[in-house]
Amino acid sequence: MDVPRWIWTVLLLVGSNTFMTFAWYYHVKQKTWPLLLAIGISWLIALPEYILQVPANRLGHIDHGGPFTLPQLKILQEAITLVVFTAFTIYVAKEKMRVNDVVAFGLIFAAVVVSMLGRNAARNAELGARNENEAVSTDR
Repeated sequence: MDVPRWIWTVLLLVGSNTFMTFAWYYHVKQKTWPLLLAIGISWLIALPEYILQVPANRLGHIDHGGPFTLPQLKILQEAITLVVFTAFTIYVAKEKMRVNDVVAFGLIFAAVVVSMLGRNAARNAELGARNENEAVSTDR
C-alpha cells in the first residue's frame, strides 16, 4: 500500500516540530540550567528537527512530486507547530491556554483552509508556468 506524499510530509513535519518545540521551549522551565547549557542542549535537540524537516519539505513540494507550493508548506507547518505547541504547553509545561490563545490559533487554522483551497489549481498553474519557461528557454 502506497502512502500518499502529503501524509509523509505531515508526519515528518509533526516529528520535526516536536523536536523544535522542545529545543525552543523546554529550557524555559529548567530554572537551574545556566544559559550556555540551555543553548547547547537546545542545539542538540534541533539537529534531529532538521533531519526531519528537510525531507518533509522536499517530499511535499511540487518540484519533487509533492502536492504543495512553498506558501502552502509554510502555512501547513505553522498549523502543525501550533498543535504540537499546544500539547507541549498543556502536558509538558503544565500551563493553560487562554481563550485569546485558542481564538488566535483558530484564525491560523482558518488560514490553512484558505491556503489549501484550490490546491490543485495552484499546483497546475505553477507547473504550467514552469513548462512555459522551459519551452521559451529551449526555443533560444
